[in-house]
Amino acid sequence: MGAVVGRAIRNLNLESSAEREIGKMKPSPAPTHPSTQILLREISRHPEFKGEIARKDDKLLSLLKDIYVESKDPVPSEQVKDAGRHQEPKEFRSHKGHRFDMMNIKNIPKGNISILEALTLLNNNKLYPETWTAEKIAQEYHLELKDVNALLKCFVTFDVKVFTPEDKKAIQSK
Repeated sequence: MGAVVGRAIRNLNLESSAEREIGKMKPSPAPTHPSTQILLREISRHPEFKGEIARKDDKLLSLLKDIYVESKDPVPSEQVKDAGRHQEPKEFRSHKGHRFDMMNIKNIPKGNISILEALTLLNNNKLYPETWTAEKIAQEYHLELKDVNALLKCFVTFDVKVFTPEDKKAIQSK
C-alpha cells in the first residue's frame, strides 16, 4: 500500500515539473542585423529564390560523392618537444632535520622542499633573521633566491602567546 502512495506522489511531482517546463517562455531568436533584414525581405519578394534554394543539383551531388576526406589529429607541440629531448635525471638531496621520522621521505629533488623544511626555515628566519637570511636559506636548501624571497614575503608562521594570570588582569576589557 505504501508503494502505491509513493508512486502517486512521484508521478504527481513529475507531472507538475513537466507542466512547469512546458509553460516556460521559449527563448526568442537573436535580433538580426539591419542589412540581413533587408536581404530577407528581398528574398521573400522573389519566390524563384526559394525554389532555387530547395532544388538539388545532381552534378554537384555527384562531385560531392567523389570527395574522400582523410584526416589525422595534429600532434600537440608539447609532445613533439618532449619526444625530441631525453629526460635528464633529477638531482636529489637528503632530507634536512631528521627530527620527524614519521614521514618516509628519503630524497627530495633539488629546488624543492618538504612542508617540514618550509616550516623550519620560516621559523629560523623569524627567530634569527640576521643569521638565516634569504641567501643562506637558498644555499642551504638548494633553492633559487627569488623563490626564497617570495616564500619569506608571503608566508609566516604562527605565534602562540600564553598569558599569565597577571597579564590577564592587565588587559582591559572594552
